[in-house]
Amino acid sequence: MSQRLPATGAWREGDPVGHRRFVAVGTLPLERGGELPDVQLAYETWGELAPDGRNAVLVLHALTGDSHVLGPEGPGHPTPGWWEPVVGPGRALDTDRYFVVAPNVLGGCQGSTGPASRAPDGRPWASRFPTLTIRDQVNAEVALADHLGIDTWAAVVGGSMGGMRVLEWAVGQPDRVRGIAPLAVGAASTADQIALQSIQIHAIRSDRHYRGGDYLLDLDDDPDAEGPVVGLALARRLAHWTYRCREEFLIRFGRTHQGAEDPFDEGRFAIESYLEHHGTKLVQRFDAASYVALTTAMNLHDIGRGRDGAVAALGRYRGEVAVAGVDSDRLYPLEEQHALAHLLGVSGQRATVIRSPHGHDAFLLEDRQVGALLADLLHRVGVGGSSPTAGG
Repeated sequence: MSQRLPATGAWREGDPVGHRRFVAVGTLPLERGGELPDVQLAYETWGELAPDGRNAVLVLHALTGDSHVLGPEGPGHPTPGWWEPVVGPGRALDTDRYFVVAPNVLGGCQGSTGPASRAPDGRPWASRFPTLTIRDQVNAEVALADHLGIDTWAAVVGGSMGGMRVLEWAVGQPDRVRGIAPLAVGAASTADQIALQSIQIHAIRSDRHYRGGDYLLDLDDDPDAEGPVVGLALARRLAHWTYRCREEFLIRFGRTHQGAEDPFDEGRFAIESYLEHHGTKLVQRFDAASYVALTTAMNLHDIGRGRDGAVAALGRYRGEVAVAGVDSDRLYPLEEQHALAHLLGVSGQRATVIRSPHGHDAFLLEDRQVGALLADLLHRVGVGGSSPTAGG
């Protein structure tokens, strides 16, 4: 008999904290109108802030990431650090030299305010949680920077959804960012990306246990209530397909069967088992309503909205830039990063190409290439003051 999956993988107050810290943002005005009260951001830090405050680096995670960039899996952290080869002593984001900050995104489910968080009435937000944009998320991160006493970031870096927030930082707060590294992202979500991501949203919403997000209220009343685990797992299977590439699947799996299973007799191909595995893993650590909220924010991403278009918007930024894309990325194709590099005035008008057989996920996996890019950006930015010793 298969083990029952948790109805939500959201972190809840009272769960182990791990390396997390928290900042109360207060009431946050929202781009589409209205406001979100009692906002909290979870975050983690490594290294020490220099006396002049100019060695801070902001690391922004992708859709299903969190603040745990560096460190082991354990109480409070469902997965090991997702960028370990890039962040740490002696690495590209050298924590002996830089003060590295990684927040859990607003709308997420690992300590920051999201649909599973409690509203002022003491009940989970659930279906009442407002529609967020990438700009709303960055405005919350601005409050975090203020709390930490960081006037300017040496660099703001991140890929995919994290890259969207990098761009919003550059355009919305150009005087507070000296260098940016948007990876595997474009200036606005395309019809193709919206199509693929909307299918994922509908997979979750179509799960009979989703109830518009109010399964979170059911869980509050009965921890054993059913959640939309089937819809979330299905959404993740499609997403993971977009994160990798055809050539990798062909080489790794081809048409092989899963063990002794026979596809002629309701058995699975190996690629089916692989995608099912990733769906099951995500359900154990993530929340379906957060997945919907964050994917919706990604669909709404448009750096030029209300700013006279992308050319005018990105023209506001005058700091150092490192744009990179992946040659095998089918979700955010390389031409989008070349176009972004052109709009940001990168020398040669071309993005750095990460060469990899791993598709979109290469910005997480190709640590040498990504590390070299980030090290070069930080060298160009420069770091003021003395280099502190590692801590935190």
